[in-house]
Amino acid sequence: MALVTVIPKLFYADIKVGLHLFIDGLGFKISYEDNSLKIVERDGVTVQLVEDEEYAKKDRPEIRIVTDNIEALYKEVKQSHPELLHPNLNIIKSQPWGLTEFALRDASDVCVIIQQND
Repeated sequence: MALVTVIPKLFYADIKVGLHLFIDGLGFKISYEDNSLKIVERDGVTVQLVEDEEYAKKDRPEIRIVTDNIEALYKEVKQSHPELLHPNLNIIKSQPWGLTEFALRDASDVCVIIQQND
């Protein structure tokens, strides 16, 4: 038996904010949607976006997505939606803990760190 993947569920007061980050900024595609749920996917990574104002008020999450080509993904985001780059990590940076990272932040303060193993 092995654990295979983690699928985060992110809550938004306005789901359009999450769609801007994941669809516009990171190139995810919607694989399922109903009134309050959008499931988005790209390259085998799945994220659930849920519109629920009460849950969205409680905490703004930080998630990490691992890539095998951080330079290409950074270039893609910087060219298409530079406003999504997090002000505290808006360049690719090698970290002392063995990762290369950059970060995105949407208008509701959800933070997505893109990482690659050094």
